Amino acid sequence: MRAVPSARTAARAGLAVAASAALTLGLASSASAATATRTITDGSTTYNLSLTGPDSASAAGQVVTVTGSGFNPAQGVYVGLCVVSGAPGAAKPTPCLGGQDESGTTGASHWVSNLGGGTLPNSSAFGAGGTFSVQIFVKAELDNGQICGEDVTCAIVTRADHTDTNDRKYDVHVPVTFQ
Repeated sequence: MRAVPSARTAARAGLAVAASAALTLGLASSASAATATRTITDGSTTYNLSLTGPDSASAAGQVVTVTGSGFNPAQGVYVGLCVVSGAPGAAKPTPCLGGQDESGTTGASHWVSNLGGGTLPNSSAFGAGGTFSVQIFVKAELDNGQICGEDVTCAIVTRADHTDTNDRKYDVHVPVTFQ
């Protein structure tokens, strides 16, 4: 009689271990999100910028969703993975994965603009309140051979588009690590 409860207990313990392992694997495959914020004044208007993206990603590469709000719809931005140095606005985030992907073949950047966004590959217009939700491809090794987290510090960023490329007001960084 004692063998039956022990077998049943062992089976339950085995199921518990298997369920725990499945839960752990499920959690390991999904990245948690991080949000960066920045308040800037452009002219007489104050913008409360918010950028949300994953705080970790696969080193080999994966497509991630990045959302933003509070942006100035009159100033387009690029969204991508770039090398960062210092606080947002201190220095232009560069180089960026995929470089200047005008053909939209790498998916490593996205252009958000109300002046042409949505008419080219990997581009879209801002939503109400300066919002956007885009997908970009990120990976640890940049096109120049540098490795994020080893050679350089990288982040998912927004930065002013080609209409005002030297404007650092719209730079927002979400640090990302690669596994």
